[in-house]
Amino acid sequence: MNDKGFRWDIKSFDALTAREVYDILSLRDLVFVVEQHCIYLDADGRDQAAFHLMGLQGDRLVAYCRLFAPGIVYHEASIGRVVTHPSVRRTGLGKELMIQAICQIRNLFNADRIRISGQLYLKTFYSNLGFKPFGDVYLEDDIEHIAMVRIEERPSSDQS
Repeated sequence: MNDKGFRWDIKSFDALTAREVYDILSLRDLVFVVEQHCIYLDADGRDQAAFHLMGLQGDRLVAYCRLFAPGIVYHEASIGRVVTHPSVRRTGLGKELMIQAICQIRNLFNADRIRISGQLYLKTFYSNLGFKPFGDVYLEDDIEHIAMVRIEERPSSDQS
């Protein structure tokens, strides 16, 4: 926990408490359904296969995303349902959430390729974190998205 009462926590679905599941679904509903006026089925059957990265301020969930091992959603490891509470926007927390997510994917899955389906208006945000767009823009739940991949170059183990 830092001096502002903020901490990161990561859990598998089975390790989540009922309160944590409720808080996660509430935050996702607040942003994706209410704020973005997008009616869709959030309970997509993938939460059980994900790790859940939670940013907590005290006991309040203010940042969240799902992390998937390679082969579950895409061939690559993936990050999804990236969300911050409206009260903490423009504080750098979204960037910190993604940095934490990238580090966790490396630690959990030893993966150097991460794929996301990013909302098009966030393309620059994700590009600044090393994600590169590929393919055409597409509609997902009536919102423009673009596929993006981040490939981490690892030092060669060759001793030349």
